[in-house]
Amino acid sequence: MQHGRLGRRFGRKSEHRQAMFANLAASLIRHEQIVTTLAKAKDLKRVVDKYVTLAKRGDLNSRRLAAARMRDEAMVKKLFDTLAPRYKDRSGGYTRVLKAGYRYGDSAPVAVIEFVDRDESVKGVEDKARSEAMKEAAASG
Repeated sequence: MQHGRLGRRFGRKSEHRQAMFANLAASLIRHEQIVTTLAKAKDLKRVVDKYVTLAKRGDLNSRRLAAARMRDEAMVKKLFDTLAPRYKDRSGGYTRVLKAGYRYGDSAPVAVIEFVDRDESVKGVEDKARSEAMKEAAASG
């Protein structure tokens, strides 16, 4: 029986699962909206909400805990400097999971996970800048 054991295993060892959620959380913080499978989105919601709660505390120990778990300094900085002030009056429920159909190929249920009150202009900015740089490099080279 699985009493008191939260979360799915996803067929991965615990270290792999922790790394996967750290990377997904960093991507969600960077883009403020990502598309993943429904099961991963539901489990990621718990992880990211805990990160935002840590950021709202705002002390040095919280920053160190977030940096140790997420391992992406730029995203920890954004979490503490941008997202924590945005949600300072909200007492939970920082993310939402929206079902988005089924993935072509294996028909896995897909979901969009996003921050509530997210900044619309952030999504895809880094990808657009990278693709523009690649186009310029190809044109000049």
